Amino acid sequence: MLSIRNRGSELATALKKKTTKDGWVTEKHTSPYSESDIWTNKDSDVTPLEQRTWTTWTMLGFWISDSLSAQGWEGAASIIAVGLTWREAVYCLILGYTIDTIPMILNGVIGAELHVSFPVVARASFGFNFSKFAVVIRMITALFWHAIQTYTGSTAMTQVIRAIWPSFLELENHIPEAVGITTQQMISHFLFWSLQFPLLLIPPYKLKWFFVFKSVVVISCALGMVIGLSVQAGGAGDIWEQKATVTGTKKTWLILSSMSSITGGWATMGTNIPDFTRYTTKTRPVYYQGLFLPLIGSVLGVLGIVGTSCAKVLYGSYIWDPLEIAAQWNSPGGRAAAFFVGFSWIVAQIGTNISANVISCSNDMTNLWPKYINIRRGTIITTIIGGWVMVPWKIIHSASNLLTFMSALAIFLAPIAAIMAADYWIVRRGAVDVPALYQSHGRYRYDAGFNWRAAAAMLISLAPNLPGMAHAVNPSLKIGNITHIYDINYLYGFFVAFIAYATLSLLFPATETLIEKMVPGEVEYYTGEEVVNGDMEKNQTGVGEKRKSYTESLTGGGM
Repeated sequence: MLSIRNRGSELATALKKKTTKDGWVTEKHTSPYSESDIWTNKDSDVTPLEQRTWTTWTMLGFWISDSLSAQGWEGAASIIAVGLTWREAVYCLILGYTIDTIPMILNGVIGAELHVSFPVVARASFGFNFSKFAVVIRMITALFWHAIQTYTGSTAMTQVIRAIWPSFLELENHIPEAVGITTQQMISHFLFWSLQFPLLLIPPYKLKWFFVFKSVVVISCALGMVIGLSVQAGGAGDIWEQKATVTGTKKTWLILSSMSSITGGWATMGTNIPDFTRYTTKTRPVYYQGLFLPLIGSVLGVLGIVGTSCAKVLYGSYIWDPLEIAAQWNSPGGRAAAFFVGFSWIVAQIGTNISANVISCSNDMTNLWPKYINIRRGTIITTIIGGWVMVPWKIIHSASNLLTFMSALAIFLAPIAAIMAADYWIVRRGAVDVPALYQSHGRYRYDAGFNWRAAAAMLISLAPNLPGMAHAVNPSLKIGNITHIYDINYLYGFFVAFIAYATLSLLFPATETLIEKMVPGEVEYYTGEEVVNGDMEKNQTGVGEKRKSYTESLTGGGM
């Protein structure tokens, strides 16, 4: 009884502290890298050895997890809907995903070799202060996509509930129409969000088995669903016989635009892939992304085409949403199948939210406000804002222009990814001073924390794309043929920014930031003592055995 009272007293004291701003200050972390007056926390530090657990198989599971979502199933929908055939849709899927792997590999290697997160990597190229601009852009994108993915997951929850209790769909609505959601939809959303929440709190380096679980469940469901529909429809339907409704130059630009839309959908991961590759044991898994993403994404897109074609035979119209297809199954056996489809897509959406949005957004918040936010708090803030404050049901149901704008954010993310890649591979050739990335007045300070070369490359990349983005959001705007640049916005934005930044940095080098070989950020250990960057000669010898470091093998000259 006394123990319960003590715990209650401790809880009351803790809650009272949270009523003041100072009560939310995180525990002061003594970083081995940054200045003593700079507040930081351990979540932003170089990834410890014990957390580097990701292998090639983990990376495969990660990409299966990230790719397998309701949106991935519908990937070919917009392409066929605008007048192209299934062949062009498949070409666009393969080429679009392949283009995405370029920044994912280039920037993924940075995370795998330096073992630091995206916000920290960005400091080398943008400057300590200007890097926050890149972080904010990525954070805003993650918040919106977390909102969209969460509400999509709630539609899967509806299928699970109605499969058990069919009367759930007839639930009386008590929510005003102006709110934009019904009582039934709110219950589904709340249950999905509540199920997702504790899984989001699991540290990233412990999630590899969840990714494996999602891979098995969702692949089995997708294959089973397509096979079942094909058997019932007596074949794969007639979508294969459709002809293109556009020809000539218009068709060419439509193909390029569709390919770019596929690429833009993964622009976020091309930017912040170091948030995940920092947990790898070596760099080899990063290169396998070049195979994993195009293969998995394209296969899922083809399954979506087959399933949709069968739906036309069975239900009289093309239904691209797999959950909407499951909603047609009302017999006892059909409801059982709908339950498993709903469950699989619940797992799919949670996995995609974890891998694509929450972890990255939490890293961004930790970097921007380290005194008050760590990874766990960032996760909580992200899912509360994305799941509730941003009213995701209104984004989904009444803001098609906003969704267009979200895809258009690729024009900002492309140059960010390109600048980081060009800085590491061309300008520095892997020779990065990792501890200096944590120092506000260190090697990567530039002028007032601002690298003008990165700013110039951003402007060169962005300027021609802005009119096209404005036209995409508001089609009534007349902008002429410059809209064709926007049709290939990611290709243009990435490669132009890459070339511009590399050229400016080579013509006007920031010599104070250049070194001959990489300085690792590993913290080495003697018994009872801590030594940064392997500077063992500065300490007494014979004190104990040095803790072996993977990055030790990288100090022999960078790339």
